[in-house]
Amino acid sequence: MEYMVRRCCVIKRQIMKLFLTSAEIVPEITGEFLELLGKEPKNCRLVFVPTAADPEADKWFVKKDKERLVEIGFVIYEVDLKDQNKNSLVKIFKTADVVFVAGGNTFYLLDLARKSGFDVAVKEFVERGGIYVGSSAGSMIAGLNIEAAHWEPPDTNTVGLKDLTAMGFVPLAIAPHYNNKIALAIKNAAMEVKYPVVALTDAQAVMVDGDKIKIIGLGEKIVFNNSIGL
Repeated sequence: MEYMVRRCCVIKRQIMKLFLTSAEIVPEITGEFLELLGKEPKNCRLVFVPTAADPEADKWFVKKDKERLVEIGFVIYEVDLKDQNKNSLVKIFKTADVVFVAGGNTFYLLDLARKSGFDVAVKEFVERGGIYVGSSAGSMIAGLNIEAAHWEPPDTNTVGLKDLTAMGFVPLAIAPHYNNKIALAIKNAAMEVKYPVVALTDAQAVMVDGDKIKIIGLGEKIVFNNSIGL
């Protein structure tokens, strides 16, 4: 399946900083994250976006994300995309060092990212050198598309989203929560597409620092259709 280019996010590679996780910033990847951050978390302004969890009855994973960020040393400034527009988000992001987009329903998140203008505002933020951090769905919308949200473990397309093109910050798609139980299903699905797919375990992340893209964390690095040399 070919991916559509809906909104082109051409960002200067020399300044782009992304940290795309499968789950939270777990201990296995915290050291690399702090190196990317380049200063003490207590001296940073972190904007936390929990919106993807709206359709979920149990938001335990959002609580876990927050607790881990506080443990690392951040003070959290929470922003719900339902209450924002592009202009308000641009203003908020001007004073931010990090934007952290939590997990949940990927279809719902991408839909609201477009409707709120978040996709445009966060692109400007990243272009200025701000650090974008994703967790699960938050990581998936930073890639080429969110087709992997149909794979294992699947999200429900509660909003009827048809255009699955994501923000395109990296030339790949992310399949989070990879493990042995879903390995064959992910492999079979990835064989049906032509773009690179990084399958991340919950102890891994994709880190982008300028023109360098690498998979960090414990375990084997799983990349399908690896045309970009990861």
